[in-house]
Amino acid sequence: MRTHDDSWDIKTSVGTTAVMVAAARAVETERPDPLIRDPYAKLLVSNAGVGAILEALLDPSMVAKVAAIDAETGAVVQFMRSYQAVRTHFFDTYFADAVADGIRQVVILASGLDSRAYRLDWPAGTIVYEIDQPKVLAYKSATLAENGVTPSADRRAVPVDLRQDWPTALRDAGFDPAAPTAWLAEGLLMYLPADAQDRLFTQVGAVSVAGSRIAAETSPVHADERRAEFWARFKKVADVLGFEQTVDVQELIYHDPNRASVADWLNRHGWRAVANSAPDEMRRVGRWVDGVPMADDPEAFAEFVTAERL
Repeated sequence: MRTHDDSWDIKTSVGTTAVMVAAARAVETERPDPLIRDPYAKLLVSNAGVGAILEALLDPSMVAKVAAIDAETGAVVQFMRSYQAVRTHFFDTYFADAVADGIRQVVILASGLDSRAYRLDWPAGTIVYEIDQPKVLAYKSATLAENGVTPSADRRAVPVDLRQDWPTALRDAGFDPAAPTAWLAEGLLMYLPADAQDRLFTQVGAVSVAGSRIAAETSPVHADERRAEFWARFKKVADVLGFEQTVDVQELIYHDPNRASVADWLNRHGWRAVANSAPDEMRRVGRWVDGVPMADDPEAFAEFVTAERL
């Protein structure tokens, strides 16, 4: 269970979710028609040492294997892969638009195994700050450096827990509060309590000048019954395939019914925000997955929110 002061590395707790996401990017990259390309995702997953179940996510035939056991679970696994590709593509485009408009300061909150500082084509003079747990950042930096991978921007790691005084740590790393900034909160908010989410956006706003931008993935809402059903289905499949389940992602997430709507909160606090439905974006780029059991519940899907500081 989560606690207010818990921490993790890449093999434990929330850290393992970064490996899951990187695995999805790796599989997408090897498709004949990839929506995104992440040449470093497979390297980061393969060296994480997190066990067979996560490494199996690199298997392009895994969806078919799961579907043979349970068709709906197979659809969910396919959806998860497609969703990660679409999410990555959406926020890649967000950054491309930001730098095209002259922004040269980027902050990725809870960056995990995000490799944008290495794989995107950043204009000269761009500084990318990555904030995350010290051990997570250390693993990524060391793994890529040991394999001869260098950043394509001025990458600056900021090893600090987002529940601590990260704005001070960010400024100590060279962050300029007077410069327009492009912020990203991807794969983060569901791991924060509702009050911590509000506090995070308040802190971002306090160091964001007019013209700054922020993009965020919202936390979807699943009923207790639906979560229990998903867990039972995944356990059945894992047992058949012989995978030991070491992490229950649902136990890492804060299911808070009082969580604020991100777009509404930003619109009330000095930003101009727009929310994009994840299913709509998946359909727009041709990556929607039919047969997903939660398709009839719009609250079960995230939104991709983008906003500009007024």
